[in-house]
Amino acid sequence: MVLLFKGILVIIFLKIFSDLLGLVTIGFLLDYIIEWAPLALIIIFQPEIRNVLEHLGRSQLLGRHKVLTVDEREKMVYEIVGSLDYLRKAKIGGLIVIERDNSLNDYIERSKKIYAEISSDLLISIFFPNNPLHDGGVIIQGDKITSAGAVFPTSDNLKISKRLGTRHRAALGISEEMDCISIIASEETGRLSLAIGGELYYNLSLDDIKIRLLDELRPKKVIISDEEEVEDENN
Repeated sequence: MVLLFKGILVIIFLKIFSDLLGLVTIGFLLDYIIEWAPLALIIIFQPEIRNVLEHLGRSQLLGRHKVLTVDEREKMVYEIVGSLDYLRKAKIGGLIVIERDNSLNDYIERSKKIYAEISSDLLISIFFPNNPLHDGGVIIQGDKITSAGAVFPTSDNLKISKRLGTRHRAALGISEEMDCISIIASEETGRLSLAIGGELYYNLSLDDIKIRLLDELRPKKVIISDEEEVEDENN
């Protein structure tokens, strides 16, 4: 990158120098180089440009799908925890992924669209054995169950216990790729886990999950100036 920047400076310097001395041929060649330089830069930096565009595509410019109120957030967590309580007792496997700042639309497009109100009964019925959508993951956007039967990339993290199955690896894999919350109910043990930011929190209690979800789903803090803080306190 530094060498490329130096090369651009050299070309600009030569162009100015040729114009001052009236070097027509050299000036013509430099004009030709400058004219095609943007295209050359696009070709050279194609991988980097692609990565940036993919990142922008995954990110939602307006933040989360929906900023939940306190009541909506608590109701959502209440319904999820209620379904997890049933799943763990019945030892039914389940994977719930909650979208945050990165859009999960790519995975929604390849899954069964639902777009329904979040309820523990609906979540339980989706993951109930022999249901066609049982093995996939549920995606939640805002306060809606957007889709079910979603397939996520599995993690290659070698630190994960070999005893953990595909559901845990998929939960961790999507959390490594996206800013989301993955909740797992183990079919074999009935244990509950969370995957956030590429970290797996295994064998959590219902209270642990409830507290963590309420905390993670809070709107991001807005930084305000000291003057605004003082003004708010006075009001």
